[in-house]
Amino acid sequence: MKKIKIGWLGVGVMGYSMAMHFLNAGFPLSLYSRTRSKAHALEERGAQWKDNPASVAEDSDVIFSMLGYPDDVESVLLGENGVVDGIAPGTMMVDMTTSSPELATRIEFKMVEKKAWSMDAPVSGGDRGARDATLAIMCGGERKSFDQVLPLLRVVGKEIAWFGPAGSGQQAKMANQILIASTMVGTVEALLYGERANLDLEHLIKVLSKGAAGCWSLLNLAPRMLKEDWQPGFYIKHFIKDMKIALEDAERMGIVLPGLELAAQFYDEAKIQGLEEKGTQALLRVLRSMNQK
Repeated sequence: MKKIKIGWLGVGVMGYSMAMHFLNAGFPLSLYSRTRSKAHALEERGAQWKDNPASVAEDSDVIFSMLGYPDDVESVLLGENGVVDGIAPGTMMVDMTTSSPELATRIEFKMVEKKAWSMDAPVSGGDRGARDATLAIMCGGERKSFDQVLPLLRVVGKEIAWFGPAGSGQQAKMANQILIASTMVGTVEALLYGERANLDLEHLIKVLSKGAAGCWSLLNLAPRMLKEDWQPGFYIKHFIKDMKIALEDAERMGIVLPGLELAAQFYDEAKIQGLEEKGTQALLRVLRSMNQK
């Protein structure tokens, strides 16, 4: 039986690990990224480098993208020498970037014009989820497209769900980011309070994570904070982008999200302090600076 040929676009903090899972599973994989040096280990494992996204599309049955910003998605998928220029009828395009619902619907429209398929499938789980292939994946698009690509999504994810037509996956991810935005603020405030109270923070994290306050941020990011490890599992700059998308979509719906607006101010302060290239756990540094005696 012929192996499905995978195309991969973007090898950043999460994309690299995700692409490697497909190689380890034995899928032929072609790839393109703006920085080729980041792809060297993938090439050594057998991935075939292509000079542009259109060339990746020409040589793939299913194409995945894991990029940074909506502008990157639009350029790589719909721009000159983009996926739309090389995709063949019947090919599937799966964008796993956290991007805008509106862009997801435009991508589907352009792919349908090429008699191809499209799905928005943003993920949650950070660098650890990407490495462990335990990502949560939220999908929007045709149901039959979801059913067809589901076995491939299981290569990189654990909890995978379809939410409806194009853009629905992105909106599910926005709900995820709205929730995380506030829980991250609560996490760093709890740790600073415990720090000032001279509590054993490792013990505090262990106990709190078993009770009603338990959450992903406390379990996975608080231990990094104690080690002063600010390296990105998920960049602050990307989270600022996500909150902006969520607030814009909420405004379009005619709803107000005051908690998210307050959290966004906190993250904006992190950017002002030059921390946008750090992981979201660096919010603890921002809070400490706000509370210097």
